[in-house]
Amino acid sequence: MNENTTKQKPNILVIRLSSLGDIVLSSPVYKNIKAAWPDAKITLMVKPQFAQVLAGHPYIDEIMVAKKGLWANVRQIRAGGFTHLLDLHVTLKTILLSFFSRVPNRIRYDKNSLDRRLFVHFRRMSPVLKDSHNLDKYLAALKAWNIPVKYREFKLGDWAYKHVENLGKKINTIAIFQTSFIGDSVLTTPLIQKTAKLFPDAKIVVVTRPQTEDIFRPMKEVSQIILNDKKGWNKIAGVWKTANAIKKTHADILLVPHRSFRSALIAWLSRVPIRIGFTSSEGRFFYTKTVPFSWMIHDAERNLSLLQGIAKEQFTAEKLSMRYAPSAEENVERLMKDFNLEGKVLVGIHAGSAWPTKCWPMEYFVKLISRLQSELGVQAVLIGGGKEDTAQGEKICQLSTGHAASLCGKTSLADLMALMKHFKLFITNDSGPMHIATAFDVPTLAIFGPTTRELGFFPYGEGHRVMEVKDLPCRPCALHGGKKCPKKHFKCMRDISPDVVFENAKEMLEKAGVLPVKK
Repeated sequence: MNENTTKQKPNILVIRLSSLGDIVLSSPVYKNIKAAWPDAKITLMVKPQFAQVLAGHPYIDEIMVAKKGLWANVRQIRAGGFTHLLDLHVTLKTILLSFFSRVPNRIRYDKNSLDRRLFVHFRRMSPVLKDSHNLDKYLAALKAWNIPVKYREFKLGDWAYKHVENLGKKINTIAIFQTSFIGDSVLTTPLIQKTAKLFPDAKIVVVTRPQTEDIFRPMKEVSQIILNDKKGWNKIAGVWKTANAIKKTHADILLVPHRSFRSALIAWLSRVPIRIGFTSSEGRFFYTKTVPFSWMIHDAERNLSLLQGIAKEQFTAEKLSMRYAPSAEENVERLMKDFNLEGKVLVGIHAGSAWPTKCWPMEYFVKLISRLQSELGVQAVLIGGGKEDTAQGEKICQLSTGHAASLCGKTSLADLMALMKHFKLFITNDSGPMHIATAFDVPTLAIFGPTTRELGFFPYGEGHRVMEVKDLPCRPCALHGGKKCPKKHFKCMRDISPDVVFENAKEMLEKAGVLPVKK
C-alpha cells in the first residue's frame, strides 16, 4: 500500500455494477474491509436500478449511481477523492474507469475470463473454474491490500439495515397488518414473535385475510385478529370497515409489511399515531415512518426490519416456528388412516401455485414421484387447496407408478400444519406450503423458476435446497411469477430435469437417515 494513503482515512470505491446475485455475493468483501479498517469509508458503484435497494447497508457508507458515458463516471469518481479502488466487475468499461480515475491504490479481482470462454466454447474445464467460487475470487483480491479474510460466507442477513430510532413512550397495543398470500403470512410470524419479546406488556393485534387466519390464531403472542376480506364489494367497503376496527383497538403502533396502496390507505384511515411501512410501499406517504426495503435479505428478516423504526437493534429471524389448533391433529390422524399412510415414509409434494409459471411441469412431477415410489419405496403425498390443485393431484396420482395419495382439497390450513410433521421430505414449487414446511423443520427441496433466491422468498433455515437454472438471463421475470412465460420457452422450469430433482431428493433422504426398503 502507498505510504501516503496509510496516513489518511481509507476512502474506498468498490465497483460492482450488476447483477443482483453478484452484488449479494460481495457482502463479505465489505465486512472484511471494515474489520481491518474500521474507519474506512466504503462507496459502492452500481447501476441505477440497484441503488435504492442497497442504500443503508450496514457496511456500505455511500452508493454511487453509475451514469451513462465513460467520462461522466470518471468525473464523479475523481470528485470523490478516493484513496482505494476495487473493481469487482472487470469489464472493459470498468478497467477504463479504474485507469482514468487517478485513484492511487487500484486492484481488481481475477475474473478468469479466458478460462470461462474456453469452457463456454470448447467445454474445457480448468482447475480454477472447477474449484473456485466467485466469492473466493472477490476475497482473494483483498490480499493486495493486506486485508485478512475473517468472513468467508455470505448471508442475506448481511444486507439488513441498521438505522434505528427510540420511541420514548409506553406502548399498550401494536397492530400488524398482513393481508397477502399464505407464504407472506408465514414469513410475518417472526415479526410478531419478536415484537412480543420487545414489548411483553403490549397487546398484539393482527390484521389478515380469512384464508390465512389459521396461521395467526394459534399464536400465543396474538391477542386479537381482525379479518380483512378483499373479495367483491368487501374490497371497497372493507377499507372503511377494517380501518375502523383497527381504530377501535387504540393501537399505538401499526406495522405494515404489506406494500400495497390499499394497505397504506387503511393504515392512514385508522389514525394510529405511529404507522410504519416500507420505503417502496405504493402508499408510503400515508406512513409516519418508513424503513428501507431491500431485496438483499430474506422476507422474514425484511419484515423484521420494520422494528428498526421503534427499537435500537438489528434483527434476524433464527428460524420460523408455527402452531396449529389441537383439532387439526385429530383430522390428520383420520386422513392417515383413511389413506393407509400410517407407518410409511412420507414425502410431501406440492405441485401447484397461485402463479402458473411457478409450477414445474406436471409430467415432471409424474416422473419424479414414479421414481421416488418405485426406486426408494417412499409414499408420495400430494397436498394443495382449491379445485385446480385437487384436479391436478388426482391426475398426477393416476399417471404415477405406485400408489401416490392425494390429500389436495382435503386439508384446512391448520390440518396442513399438523400434517407436516409426518413428512421426511417436502418437494414443492415456490409457494406458501414451502414456508410452512420449513417452519416445522421439514427438509425442503424447492423448485424455483421465474423467481430467484435473491428476491428473499427461498426456504428459510439450514438443510434445505433450491433447484434452479442459474445464469438464465431472463430470471427473475417477475416478483411473484405470471400466467405465461414472457419469452415463451419456459426454460427456467423445463431445464430442471426430474432426474436431477430425484438425485437431490435421494441425497436429502439419506442425509436425514431415511433408508426405506425397496418393495
